[in-house]
Amino acid sequence: MIQITDRIAIHPNEIQEEFMAASGPGGQHVNKTSSSVRLRFNVAASSLPPFVKQRLLNSSDQRITEDGILLVTSQRYRSQLQNREDALGKLVSVIRSATKVERKRVKTKPSRAAKERRIDAKKKRASIKNMRRRPISRDD
Repeated sequence: MIQITDRIAIHPNEIQEEFMAASGPGGQHVNKTSSSVRLRFNVAASSLPPFVKQRLLNSSDQRITEDGILLVTSQRYRSQLQNREDALGKLVSVIRSATKVERKRVKTKPSRAAKERRIDAKKKRASIKNMRRRPISRDD
């Protein structure tokens, strides 16, 4: 089982792996090996709790297709095993981020003292700028 949180885990059979040749530097090694990995995770058909599925499917993450499949790729390392572990880590972090429920923001008003400090700072700034002006000449 792949542990997402202390209460949520997914079975490795729910993840499909696809290995392919990685792009980028690496010389002939890149041409000979399939070190890049792409994981496919069907969110809708998974064993995740319904609220996590819904949050994942409603998220604006571009790695989730219209069919509800989460695609995660990794080609950071030259080793297939390291790329596989990296992709699994990315998958776990995406799912874990969907489990976190953001707290609702409580609106607050500035205190009277804060308002006075703000006004005082504005008056001070205005007087500084006023002092920079050219003096008004009184030619009477």
